[in-house]
Amino acid sequence: MNDRKQRRRRRSSNGFVDILNGLLSLLVLGLLLAGGVVLYGASQFYGDGPLTADTTFRVEAGSGLSSIAPRLEEQGLISNQYIFQVGSRVTELAGTIKQGDFQIPAGASMVDILTELTTGNPIRYAVVIPEGWTSWEAIQRLNDDSNIVGEITTLPVEGSILPGSYDYVPGDTRQAVLDKMQAAMTTELAAVWEGRAADLPIDTPEQLLVLASIVEKETGVASERPQVAAVFVNRLREGMRLQSDPTIIYGITKGQSTLGRGIRRSEIEAKTPYNTYQIDGLPPTPIANPGLDALKAVANPDTHDYLYFVAKGATPREGHVFAETYAAHQDNVAQYRRIAAEAAAQAESDAEATRQELEAEQAGAAPAPQ
Repeated sequence: MNDRKQRRRRRSSNGFVDILNGLLSLLVLGLLLAGGVVLYGASQFYGDGPLTADTTFRVEAGSGLSSIAPRLEEQGLISNQYIFQVGSRVTELAGTIKQGDFQIPAGASMVDILTELTTGNPIRYAVVIPEGWTSWEAIQRLNDDSNIVGEITTLPVEGSILPGSYDYVPGDTRQAVLDKMQAAMTTELAAVWEGRAADLPIDTPEQLLVLASIVEKETGVASERPQVAAVFVNRLREGMRLQSDPTIIYGITKGQSTLGRGIRRSEIEAKTPYNTYQIDGLPPTPIANPGLDALKAVANPDTHDYLYFVAKGATPREGHVFAETYAAHQDNVAQYRRIAAEAAAQAESDAEATRQELEAEQAGAAPAPQ
């Protein structure tokens, strides 16, 4: 009887040990499998990625980890979206995903990509509006940029845009970029007006803006702007007409094209709101969008007695020559005309020489008659 009880105890004890061993084996196996999964995931997360060439990846506004991970896998930047998401959370790198375009190098690991999208700098995109462009030209440039969206249905008021470079993120609207340009002009014009000379013959920031646009169109030489501004300020003080050719051109084109020819005598004599040969004072609106330097030049022009200026040479970069009297100005105009005539004659001579060279080359290349 006792032997049977002992045998039952041994079998019961052995069964418990077997169960315990089995459980331990399963536990070890589970740990090994879990460790293997962790090691595999880590190797995928930190190891070189599948991307074979540098590429650009775009993050749309409002995108998060769960929305970009499938796209990263679909576009071949990562091997597994789930490893990417889990690794991001485990490493606590899943911060705010930035909006924009990011340059991802070939072989970038998941952790490299995540770091770039959260702490890197997106590719810089910008719209550049040169000084002296009209609002119509500025809108044409905005419309030509395919990285921004939306429509601008109303042409901005002339002079309301501050020329410069404006950053944006692909997907921004054209109106949002335009709003930045106009806000910048509002801010800078107010600051320049506050710092203006006390004795200017202009009464409002809007008048300063109009005169600055004329200065901007009259000279492309930055150092001349205060001199040119002072000529117009002197004329306003003397009650003289501004007689600015760019105002006539704007009255013809409204800033929506180039004239493409010289101004006709009939256009100089035509009485239009923008023809400063025919009207007193300033035209009704700016004729372009002046830059900050032109605004500052009008607000604080040079101190001199010049009332006239004319181009110094045949090219705009040569600047202008200034005069206090009409007689001296006429001498300068005569000199300019001689220089312009000589330049035209030289250009015609060069063109003829080029034509003869081309004809000689063509003749030499022709096959000999049979």
